[in-house]
Amino acid sequence: MQFRFRLLIAAALTMVCAACTSNRHSAAAFHLPPDGDIERGRQAFLDLGCNSCHSVAGADLPKPTVQPPVPVSLGGLVDSPLSDAYLATSIIYPSYDLAPYPKNQVTAGGKSRMPHYDERMTVRQLADIVTFLQSRYSIVRAPEAYR
Repeated sequence: MQFRFRLLIAAALTMVCAACTSNRHSAAAFHLPPDGDIERGRQAFLDLGCNSCHSVAGADLPKPTVQPPVPVSLGGLVDSPLSDAYLATSIIYPSYDLAPYPKNQVTAGGKSRMPHYDERMTVRQLADIVTFLQSRYSIVRAPEAYR
């Protein structure tokens, strides 16, 4: 009886831990509509002027023009997946978690230089831009010796 109880506890803990994974598609994560479209996202990125401040790794976009330049390049190599929630929050409330750059390069008056897009875009545009950006990131795991 005690063995069954321990087995039940172990199974429950395993399920709880599995549900708490933080990858883009985990059951515990924030979810945008699943039909985000990369090309529509690229177009929304251009339409909303995101490219005037940000470059995107591997994307054929006009070069940023804002002065002083914003050092935040999107896409490229990362050591762990970015969640849809992180990207969506960064777009609609960019002052929440400022990029790890010198503050004088990414802030004005203590807040992100990036405007908040909470009232400037549709949910469709947000889902498509997140899908576009997700397509530009590549996960590269560090060798075991560096973890």
